[in-house]
Amino acid sequence: MRLPFRQARVLALALVTATVPLTALTGGGQAAASAAPAVAAAPVIPDSPVGRQLSWYLDAVPRAPIAEGELKEHLSAEFLASIPVDDFNAFTGRLKGMTLEKLTTAKPDLLVGQVTIAGQSFVLTISVDGDGKINGLRVAPAEMPVPPAPGSWNQLDGRLRKVAPEVGFLAAEIDSRGQCKIIHAVAPDRPQPLGSIFKLYVLGAVAQKIHDGGLSWNTKLTVKPEWKSLGEGGLTDRPDNSTTTVREAAKLMISISDNTAADILLHTVGRKAVEAKVRQWSGHAKPNIPFLTTRELFLLKGVNYPEQARSYLALSPAKKRAYLDGTVARQSLADIKYWDRPREIGTLEWFGSPRDVCRAYAGLNALNSRRLHETLSANDGGLQLDPAKWKAPWFKGGSELGVLDLSYLARTTGKAGGKTYVVTALTNDPRTALNESTTAPELISLSRGAFALVKAG
Repeated sequence: MRLPFRQARVLALALVTATVPLTALTGGGQAAASAAPAVAAAPVIPDSPVGRQLSWYLDAVPRAPIAEGELKEHLSAEFLASIPVDDFNAFTGRLKGMTLEKLTTAKPDLLVGQVTIAGQSFVLTISVDGDGKINGLRVAPAEMPVPPAPGSWNQLDGRLRKVAPEVGFLAAEIDSRGQCKIIHAVAPDRPQPLGSIFKLYVLGAVAQKIHDGGLSWNTKLTVKPEWKSLGEGGLTDRPDNSTTTVREAAKLMISISDNTAADILLHTVGRKAVEAKVRQWSGHAKPNIPFLTTRELFLLKGVNYPEQARSYLALSPAKKRAYLDGTVARQSLADIKYWDRPREIGTLEWFGSPRDVCRAYAGLNALNSRRLHETLSANDGGLQLDPAKWKAPWFKGGSELGVLDLSYLARTTGKAGGKTYVVTALTNDPRTALNESTTAPELISLSRGAFALVKAG
């Protein structure tokens, strides 16, 4: 789950044709960015095709929204076709105040540099095509240094237990029967808050309905205002009653953990269809019934807290459904009062164990869908496995204040198709927010190490 009111909110956009339009490092997790060092003078932008486009964009950012005609003069047709003008302008509008600090790479068709936004440091990458028009643009947090991977399971366990008071971990092989065969685990069957990993269940329900013929990846969906949730980028920034497709919504839900995309898909297939997937893939379905949308969760936690949350939690499942439909559905996101510490993460969340997450991946893997692979591999969550040894991994992360979870599926290369493994790390602290600038790199390191260990074993 992506919480838009955190300190050090990530502003990240990858506008690259032939890839998912919007990407972030983790699905829901954000890394705190350090303040940029003082610079004596503004860097000199080269008088090259890409340099001239960078100068134009830096000048255009304070003027956003930029007219479509002006965008056509500077962006390639293929690039413009990959992302709506409204989305481009919504992102550009969030960059106001951006300052170029230095250039680190300079080629005629590519520039990479450091910029600051609101005192935080980001990496800007811009490229142009043969006609000198922009065909790639990215502003993302500077890479977090990932510690060396553990060399043994004992090392992994010791480091994991230092991450947070509550942890769970699993490294498993999905065998020929589609079962999760555990290789190593810590508390594999203890349910914990999942954050946006719950979106695997939504994706599963969508894929099931497509498989059954009730939906297609190209089905058009309406971005209804009452279905919008909190977040930045993606469908959240689209005009009310505009349209998207199932394929685009699924990509955004997984790659940038778009909450609005998730809620639209959940409404499209129906709450009970998602609950059916939870019952099929999870050993801990009960605390997920009724299955909440992200909008409902934000409203339950953010409106009239703690009275509303506690009243809801005291109800039976049937009365909870009625409360969601009769009371919460009438509330406005504008009524939410934001919070800065963990809130009800043990009672109001989506829950599952490391084994449950593995079973969800196994269920998705069994569908053997090219579109599912395209969706789940759009963002590797910083794992960066050797492509000579591993096929493009699947990733879904999740977080809210006090929660940070990472989960991956990767398949080894090989003539016989290789072996398929799942690695899941769940961490939470009900008392204080986790420091994601250190927690996220550590969990990436542990996950990377686990894949090396299962392959070596």
